[in-house]
Amino acid sequence: MNAINKIQTLIIAVAVILGILLGQNETIGSYARYFIVPFLMIMLYCIFLNIPVKDLAKGFVNTKFLSVSLLINFLWTPIVAYFLGFLFLENHLSLWIGFVMLMVTPCTDWYLIFTNLSKGNTPLAASILPLNLLLQVILLPIYLLLFFNKTGTLEINMLIESILLVLMVPFILAQLTRYFAFKTKKINLIENRILPFIDPFQVIFLGLAILAMFASNGEYLTNNLNVLYILLFPLLLFFLINFLLSRFIGHLLKFSYEDSVSLSLTTIARNSPISLAIAVTAFPDKPLISLALVIGPLIELPILALISYFLLRIKKMSLE
Repeated sequence: MNAINKIQTLIIAVAVILGILLGQNETIGSYARYFIVPFLMIMLYCIFLNIPVKDLAKGFVNTKFLSVSLLINFLWTPIVAYFLGFLFLENHLSLWIGFVMLMVTPCTDWYLIFTNLSKGNTPLAASILPLNLLLQVILLPIYLLLFFNKTGTLEINMLIESILLVLMVPFILAQLTRYFAFKTKKINLIENRILPFIDPFQVIFLGLAILAMFASNGEYLTNNLNVLYILLFPLLLFFLINFLLSRFIGHLLKFSYEDSVSLSLTTIARNSPISLAIAVTAFPDKPLISLALVIGPLIELPILALISYFLLRIKKMSLE
């Protein structure tokens, strides 16, 4: 875990503050919006370059773990997220949509770090990463259309265009890079030199995209920073419900401590960059949706750290 990744929460917080300050300048604010999508596309290219399509098959080896993980992440979680939003965010439609977008996208990076910190089965957690990424890209628009299409908020064409532009272009470019590297016998150069070098840039370009987003909507977002308090309780409740469920199922299926930890963290950690990339292009006139996706990690990362500590305490107690 490099030094920049360790301070991701700080980088996001600084990006938010700088973006708000810069957004008070009308000239900067008017031009900032043009940088959001490019920054996000570069960030996603860095993420996708780490995920070879050929590794999809590895996720199917442990069928019990795979089945439970997929059911929780892609069936149970969307339903829970929607109803938590219905209970607490019904009067804040944009925040409700942003909340659901965040909750239905399993994390593809941070959960590996926290799985390792908690002494979980990191290779097992990594094996389902490509499948989680592929499914969330496919299913996210389906969830949105299923849950919110009748609200008049969604424009289907804009949603499809955002996915094709912001997600598929970086994904295809990343896979083409890997393909030509393999053909020219330079795949080891990518794996051993390029990937470690560009890994910190994921966080950097995410921070730049967030800065540009807040700068482009500075005054509007400044007047709506109370969303932190609005989102806090449903977010905490979501993490608590999924943590308890994953622990119960892990115990029921007699998972080892390591496998149970992997299940807990892959069903708790969320993937805000993917959701944010779609939100800023599909809903350019609804910045509160994007704001919900930026605030989510500010709450999520400390919770993941706390859960990791709690899991390690469980492991220590079981050995005493």
